[in-house]
Amino acid sequence: MSRQGDRSKGKGGRASRRPSRSEQVVAGRRAVTEAIRRGGVTEVLVVSTPTATQGLQAVLEEAEARGVPVRSVPRATLDSLADEHRGVVARIGFPANDTLSERDLATFPFAADALVVVLDGIVDPQNLGAAARSAEAAGAAMLVTRTRRAAQVTPAAMRASAGALAHLRHALVANVTRAIERLQEAGFWVVGLDERSDVSVYDEPCPAGRIAVVIGSEGEGMSRLARERCDQLVSLPMRGKVGSLNAAASLAAVLYAYVVPVRR
Repeated sequence: MSRQGDRSKGKGGRASRRPSRSEQVVAGRRAVTEAIRRGGVTEVLVVSTPTATQGLQAVLEEAEARGVPVRSVPRATLDSLADEHRGVVARIGFPANDTLSERDLATFPFAADALVVVLDGIVDPQNLGAAARSAEAAGAAMLVTRTRRAAQVTPAAMRASAGALAHLRHALVANVTRAIERLQEAGFWVVGLDERSDVSVYDEPCPAGRIAVVIGSEGEGMSRLARERCDQLVSLPMRGKVGSLNAAASLAAVLYAYVVPVRR
């Protein structure tokens, strides 16, 4: 590995520390690479006996290009920071205003055709990460999630997102219904995915302009109040014997069957 000599001085280095409240960690080679590209990475930690791969090389090259320090540490140090890391962890220090609040939604400078994805109570970090990956790939400007009884941005979620969570603006809200109202005040047409709706994503085209898509939790779907606040409810036609998709798969289907075609 060509840059091994650039990393820290031996296995010891300075003592490991837990991330502070204003800091997060991202684990996994692809997720770390995307986090470095986004900015805000304060340090990359690499296992002291790494397996040389193209993924690790990409991490090192991106870190070098952006002046991010890389430090070699024992595997136990990485294990203490993330459950699954594949030998690479990045520390990210976020400014206080990096995560938006519910109040910010009505005044945020969205583009005229902005897409926002609202997750109403998704509790599985893997599902959160996968949903964020689909949202970012579809060109979403922002992800909105709940502060309580919902998955948070953890290393597992970041890794499942393949780094997408490092690129998406993120609003944490206490009340999804009020967040929907704020988005409507900002000119968004809010579409909720509800399997009980008689209107399929194929029945009529998605409106132009600002669109917010609301996806409910894995087991219960959207809350009643959030459902009632949506401008429109749509469903995905199910042809097979399985009655539903998980939240992240449902989001991807709605985005690419309904929203993305009007934005090509």
